[in-house]
Amino acid sequence: MTSRSIVVLYFAAASTAVNLTEEIVSLPGDGPFPLSSLAELLTARHPESGLGKILEGSQWSVDAEMVEDPKETKIFGGEEVAIICPVSGG
Repeated sequence: MTSRSIVVLYFAAASTAVNLTEEIVSLPGDGPFPLSSLAELLTARHPESGLGKILEGSQWSVDAEMVEDPKETKIFGGEEVAIICPVSGG
């Protein structure tokens, strides 16, 4: 993993869509990368998976901390980012 890479953890529907539980992803550019842009980057990596639709309703965690507002969160490389899909139960 390079210094501009992150580990993405896929759970539930996201894991099923991309057929992965984790993946190392290189971040584009040199500066801070907005977490809110990660969905677009991952969707481009898996264009036929339906991941984009899944991510619309998902939450994120960075280094095991839930993210309240992805637009305000920046990642730099070296983080572990998890996709937390909504679940239903009864």
